[in-house]
Amino acid sequence: MRPARLCAATLLGLTALLATSALARDDGRYSNSPLKPWFENLHSEYGQCCSDADGYVVADVDWASDKGHYRVHLDDEWVFVPDGAVITEPNRIGRTMVWKHYIDGHPRVRCFMPGSMT
Repeated sequence: MRPARLCAATLLGLTALLATSALARDDGRYSNSPLKPWFENLHSEYGQCCSDADGYVVADVDWASDKGHYRVHLDDEWVFVPDGAVITEPNRIGRTMVWKHYIDGHPRVRCFMPGSMT
């Protein structure tokens, strides 16, 4: 799947405003969304967020903050969010999001964007 499709899939999940983690597939409905370029430009120290994985909306009960450090509940595991994965620009959607990948079968965080509840 191309990076533009992955980012659009993220936008689809956000538009639905799901309360739990959700993966959405791009069907082209949001290609003209004003937030599409913003999502496509999000990046952390690990690279562009939408280049390798879809973003997931994270429910408030599935992430935590302690002294400026984060952890997120992914695939039945609490995963430490590396400081370099945190997106520090303003969150234009207000919802917490995570972009994940896997190492040795375990989820890892590529990008994390805290919601407005921080």
